[in-house]
Amino acid sequence: VFGKDITLILILNNLAFDHKTVKVDISASTILYTRRAVAEILQATTSVDLGSKQEKHIRLKIPYTHYGKYLTTDKRIQVTALCEVMNVHGIKLLVEKTIILEDTNIIIKIPRRVVVNKAVTLEISYANPLPEPVNSCVLLVTLMNQQVKIHLAGLAPRERSRIYFEFTPRRTGPLQLQVDFSCDKFSHVKGFVTIAVAPA
Repeated sequence: VFGKDITLILILNNLAFDHKTVKVDISASTILYTRRAVAEILQATTSVDLGSKQEKHIRLKIPYTHYGKYLTTDKRIQVTALCEVMNVHGIKLLVEKTIILEDTNIIIKIPRRVVVNKAVTLEISYANPLPEPVNSCVLLVTLMNQQVKIHLAGLAPRERSRIYFEFTPRRTGPLQLQVDFSCDKFSHVKGFVTIAVAPA
């Protein structure tokens, strides 16, 4: 989840009976959705001894403080591990993993029944998932082809807050509401719901 430390486990398995030593070069970078690297956030090398038919786990932790300021709006991190069996010519294995960090920031609560031409109040809650305060918070609400920009107070670390948003639907049928939350530390955290508007 965005804002939390990331823990990964690389599992190495020796399928042979003879002892092996494996050198592992691990790197992690923030990337765009096109897989183009933005910034390297981790570089580590380790060596693992594997006995006959032995399995070992390498635990890898990427703290938020390492990736936070380099993350793009795509919220993607590419981790690669190049595993090389020592003293055996030409045996290498590349393991890749793309992590897409989830947002749990926006929660939209709508009444059970929404009726045309009758005012309705929605609850929109938003959060700061980071271990540090955020400021310059802005909520952009898009509804019925109109956008409303709401400037909000800053949030303390891990704080959740809410606002109430009132509107009157002018037609029956499905209506999509989109919310976009941005601040000085991250941007474009989105949430949306489809509202079923009933006849009067």
